[in-house]
Amino acid sequence: MDTDKERRALQRVVAAAALVPVAAGLYGVLFGQAGIGGGRLDVSADSHFRYLSGMLMGVGILFWSTVPAIDTKATLFRFLTLVVVLGGLSRLLGLWLTGVPSLTMLAALGMELVVTPLLCLWQTRVANRAAARGDIAARGDIAQHSGVADLTRAP
Repeated sequence: MDTDKERRALQRVVAAAALVPVAAGLYGVLFGQAGIGGGRLDVSADSHFRYLSGMLMGVGILFWSTVPAIDTKATLFRFLTLVVVLGGLSRLLGLWLTGVPSLTMLAALGMELVVTPLLCLWQTRVANRAAARGDIAARGDIAQHSGVADLTRAP
C-alpha cells in the first residue's frame, strides 16, 4: 500500500474507532450509572461515573484531533494510547477481582488492550514512513520522540 493510501486508511479507521469512546462517554454523561443497568444508585458513584464518562468522551475527541495530520501526531497518539491501555489494565484487574462483566464491557476491554495498541503501532508506521519520505512536519515530531534521525541536519 502506498504511503498516502495507508495514511488515509489509518485516518478513516481512527475516526471510526474514536466514535466508540465519544459515544460511550456521551451516553455515560447523559444517563449516568443507571444507563448501564444495575440496582440501587449511589449518588457519589453516579457522579464519579459521569466524570469518568466525560474523560472518556474527551479521549475520543482528542483521538479525532489527530486525524487531519495523523502522520505528525505521534506524541499525542502515544500518550492517548497509554491512557487507554492504563484504563484497560484497570478494567482487567477489576475482572480478576470481582468477576466477568457484561459482553459490552468485555468488548471495551478488547478495544483498550488490543485495538488501540494496534492502531498506535500503525500510526507509528505511517509517521515513520512520512518522516523517511521527507515530510518536515512529521520529521520534527518523530525525530524528537521516537528515535528516528532528523535527516535535514548535518552530522
